[in-house]
This record gives sequence, C-alpha cells and structure tokens, in this order.
Amino acid sequence: MPWQNNNGGGGSKSPWGQPPGGGRGGPPPPDIDDLIRRFQESLKGLMPGGLRGPVGIIVVLLALYVGFMMLTFRVQPGEEGVVLRFGEWSRTATPGFNWRLPYPVETVQTVQVERQRRVDIGFHSDEQTGRRQRQSSALVLEESLMLTGDENIVEIAFTVFWRINDPKKYLFNIQDPQELTVRVVAESAMREVIGKTEIQFALTQGRSQIQQETQAIIQATLDDYDAGISITEVNLARVDPPSQVIESFRDVQAAEADRDRFRNEAQAYANSIIPEARGEAERLVQGAEAYKAEVIATSAGEAARFLSVYTEYALAKNVTRKRIYLETMESIMSGMNKIILDDKAGSGVVPYLPLPEINARRGSRNEGGSNE
Repeated sequence: MPWQNNNGGGGSKSPWGQPPGGGRGGPPPPDIDDLIRRFQESLKGLMPGGLRGPVGIIVVLLALYVGFMMLTFRVQPGEEGVVLRFGEWSRTATPGFNWRLPYPVETVQTVQVERQRRVDIGFHSDEQTGRRQRQSSALVLEESLMLTGDENIVEIAFTVFWRINDPKKYLFNIQDPQELTVRVVAESAMREVIGKTEIQFALTQGRSQIQQETQAIIQATLDDYDAGISITEVNLARVDPPSQVIESFRDVQAAEADRDRFRNEAQAYANSIIPEARGEAERLVQGAEAYKAEVIATSAGEAARFLSVYTEYALAKNVTRKRIYLETMESIMSGMNKIILDDKAGSGVVPYLPLPEINARRGSRNEGGSNE
C-alpha cells in the first residue's frame, strides 16, 4: 500500500524520529520516504490502480515466491548441505528445506554422502556395463607396475570404494579434486604393501591379506589428513606378472609345481621307508639283547652247575668221579643197541635182553597213560 507520513504535519522528522539531514554535518543520507514514494509512483505508472486488484495480488505473490526462493534451499535425500557465510563454514544442513540468508551473505554447497564412489587404479572401467578393460597407456602402466618384496615386478589393478562421512572436512581439508587425493593415497598404500610381499604369495593365497592391509593404510592416511572420507572396500581386480614375461613366468610356475610334486613324492617315500627301517633296526637290537641275555643266563647256569659239581667232587672225589663217568656213558650210549659180555660167564655171552624195545614199550605205555 502507499506509504503515508502520519507525523501530524510535522514533516521535519522521518518515521524513525530523525530529521532529514541526519542531525550531523556532512551530506545528508538518502530520504527513505522519498524512495518509497517514487517506487509507488513507478508502480502506478506501470499498473493502473497501483497494487490493488488481481495484478497487484499476482505481483505480491510473485514477490513472496522470489523472496522464499532467495531465503530457502532444498537438500535432496542422501545429501548434506554445507552452508557458508561469507565463505566460512556456518553449519551443515540436513535433507529437506532449510533457511539461509540471501546471496552473497550465505551460499550452499551440497554433497552426496550416501553415494558410494570408486577409484580404479591400474585400469579403466566402464561403470555402465561393468566391463573392465586393461589399457596400454603409459599412465595406467605407471600405476599398475609395482615391485614386490623379493624384487620381482607385478601388475596390480584394483578398485577403491569410498564414501564421504563428513562434508565439511571433505570440502575444506583436502584439495579439489578430492578424488585425486584418494587415488594417490591408494596407489601409495598398495605399493607399500606389495613392497613387503613376495610375488608367489601375492599371486596365490595373499589376495585377501593384501586387500585388508591396503584398506587399513589408506584409511589411516586419510584420517591423518582429516579428509572426512571412509574407505568401504579395496578390491583386487588383477594380480599378474608383466604381460611381456607372462608366458615365461607360467613355465617357471609349472616347473616349480613339478618340483614341489617330486619333492612331495620323495618325502612320502621317505616317510614310508624310514619307519620300516627303524622298526627292523629295533627288532634286530631287541633280538641281540635277548640273545645276550640268553647266553649270559646259560653261562651263569653252567658256571653254577660246574661249581656245585666241583663242590660235591671236593667232598667225595671217588663217588663223584664214578657218578660223572656213569652219567657221561649214559648220555653217550643212550641211543645205541647194547650187548653185554661177561668173561666170568660160562660161554662169555650174557643172554640178550631186548632192553631198547622194553624201554620203547615202556615209553609208549607212559605216553598212553598220560593221554588217558
């Protein structure tokens, strides 16, 4: 509506209670009342009837809409808004409509915090189809060729997946473009891990360990930078010898596999032969020990028997000598047929007594009786 000065005729003061001249020396400030009046007159010239009527309502609504758009901003889901006041961080806005002061007092930078980003090192990838292509450009080879701990060269191609967890740190603590920082840190971390790993371990069972160690080093470095970035995964896409020597390397791998196979077979043969040899040696040792004990026991028994016989012989030499003689003759002639001749007999021949047959029949009867 048009501005009305209701000072009761006292036109010497403005609505703010000050004289038009400002009450001080120097040039007077602009007359606000005059500016408002001129604005109203210009509107009247453009729109007959001033701000009244449908046209005036449309103008007011349009002005309100423009003011609303200047004082608000919208943050999409999955984003956070970093509000800057005169270029300095003021606050972080959450998804939805938020208030701000008009430009250039406050500006807003929105950052996607839920989108997973990726950095490919050593190769380029087509994210639309997921198809990975090895490139022969110098830049990619410069990234992928790395030196292992045993001074071999290996080609490494890997992907780093990361998210933004603090938009303020992400925008102000690392240099734009931030993806370059992630790439450089990731490549440095991978070179550090590969530089401590032997090529055979890297090519076979070491993939998981390399990924874990690399992710830990990348995260620790970015935390030192206070970058506001979280590393979610490190994925090794390829670990190979250089393409120029890959055929020779495969031949070497095959030769090493044959060497290991022959070594395992020899070890298995040794494991089967050595226990048998040790068992045979133990058997021989135990047999020798048993023979030793038997000989010692037999010798001791013979010595004891000899001593006992000698003791009896010392007590009664004639009796003992005759007993020994008889026992000896008995043992010698026990298996012989005997004919006894007596020169005192009439004809000198003693009637034959079939003593061996008698003894044999006696022995058979004893055996039959024992069986019964």
